[in-house]
Amino acid sequence: MQEPFATAIAANRFGLGAMPGELDAMRGQPREWLIAQLKGAPPVVTDSSLRSSSDVLSEALELRRERRAAAGAAADAPAESGADPSSPGGRAANIQKPLKVAQLYRPRYIDEATARLRHAATTDRPFVERLTQFWANHFAVSIDKVAVLGLAGAFEREAIRPYVLGSFTDLLLAVEQHPAMLLYLDNSLSVGPTSRAAQVAQRRGAERKIGINENLAREIFELHTLGVNGGYTQQDVTTFAEVLTGWSIGDGAFTFRERLHEPGAKTVLGKRYPQSDQSQGEAVLRDIAAKPATAHFIATKLARHFIADDPPSVAVERIAKAFTKSHGDLPTVYRALVDSNAAWSAPLSKFKTPSDYIVSTYRALDLPVDRTRRGLASFELLGQRTYSPGSPAGWPDRSADWDGASALMKRIEWADAVGQRVGTRHNAADLAPSLLGGTLSADTRMALARAASGSQALTLLLTSPEFLRR
Repeated sequence: MQEPFATAIAANRFGLGAMPGELDAMRGQPREWLIAQLKGAPPVVTDSSLRSSSDVLSEALELRRERRAAAGAAADAPAESGADPSSPGGRAANIQKPLKVAQLYRPRYIDEATARLRHAATTDRPFVERLTQFWANHFAVSIDKVAVLGLAGAFEREAIRPYVLGSFTDLLLAVEQHPAMLLYLDNSLSVGPTSRAAQVAQRRGAERKIGINENLAREIFELHTLGVNGGYTQQDVTTFAEVLTGWSIGDGAFTFRERLHEPGAKTVLGKRYPQSDQSQGEAVLRDIAAKPATAHFIATKLARHFIADDPPSVAVERIAKAFTKSHGDLPTVYRALVDSNAAWSAPLSKFKTPSDYIVSTYRALDLPVDRTRRGLASFELLGQRTYSPGSPAGWPDRSADWDGASALMKRIEWADAVGQRVGTRHNAADLAPSLLGGTLSADTRMALARAASGSQALTLLLTSPEFLRR
C-alpha cells in the first residue's frame, strides 16, 4: 500500500480524523504511530468542573432530603386566613422548592460532554480515544434514564478510561460494579427471593413485590461478553441474576449488600460457584471473560468498527486468537487489529457516525470548544446526542444506520454553517491533502479549486466522500 494512503487510514480510520500536520508526523510509519499510542498510562480527561460519581450521587441524595424536608414544611405550614391552601397565596406560598434531580444532573452532563469533546478534538493519542469511545459504546449506558444523566461522563472516566489499555477482565469488573451501570440496568433493585431482606419483607407483609431483576445479568451475557448466540440459556440468566443480587450502591460507590444477596452455591454455564458473597459474581465474570465466545464476540465488534460492516473472517479470527492467547490483554488485541491487512486494504469503507463527523471537523479546523452548549447541540442536530444511545445495545455501527438521505442533508446544512462561520480562515484546497492524504480524489481537488468562495470550498471539503467516510 502506498504510504500517503496508509497514513490517511491511520488518522481517519484508527484515529478521530487528521489534524493539520498529523500525517507528516507519522514519518511514513503509520502502524508504528498507532502502536506507540498504546504505551504508557491512558490519557486522563481533566477539568475543574468534573465531579466523581460519588460526589454526584451524594449531591442527589442531599437534594432528595431537601425535597422531603420542603414537602414536610409545606404540609405543616399554616394557611393564611381565608386563603385557599392550593392557591399562590395559600399554604407554604413562600417556601422555595429545591431543584429536581434532573435539574441538578443536567449541568453535570454538559460539563462531562464538553470535556469529552475538547479532549477528542485535541488529543495526540486519537487511537486510544477512539478505543475508549468504542468501549464506552460497547458497555453503553444512556442518559435517557434520569438516574444516569449526571453519571454517564463519570462512568466513562472511572470505569472505561483507566482500563482501556489493561485487561478485558479488569475492564469488565470495573464496568459492572460502577453505580451508573447498576442504576441503568436496575440491579440495585434486585433482591434474592430467599435473602434476609426478602424474608423480613415477607414477615412484614410488604405490598411491593420483591425479587430478582435480570437486566444486568442478561446484558452482560448478550451485549458485554458472550453475544446473543454465546451458548447461555434462560436458566443461566436467572441464576446469574441471583449471583448478582446484593451488587448495589452505598455512599455513592459500589457496595455489596449481603442482606439482599440470594444465598447458596450457584451453577452458571455448567460450573458451580460455592462463594457466598460478592466474590461469587466476580468469579463468574472472570470465567465469562475467558470464554472463546467472548473472544469471538469482541473480535467481531472490533473488526466491524475498525475495518468494515461485514468484517472478513480472517481478521476476526486473528483478533480473537490474540484475545484468547493473551488472556484478554487489550494492547495485544489492538496490535492484532492494527496488523490485520484487511484494515489497510479496504479504504473508505465506513461512513462516519455523526459523532465521528463532528469530532473530525473540530480536529481538521482546530475549532475551539467552549463551555456553552453550542458544540453539544451539533451532536443532537445530527442525531447522536452524547451519552444517549437509547438502549444498552449502544449506537449502531453499520453505515446503513447513518447514511440515509435525510441524515446526509443535515450534514450538508451543518457543514455549510461551519463554512460560513470559518471559511475565510482556511484555504480548503491547501488543507485537503494534509487531512485526507492519498485518499483525496482528483474530483474533490477540482471541486475545491473551482469553488466560488472560501466558505463554499470548505463546505465542499467537509461534505466530500473522502471526508464523510473513514
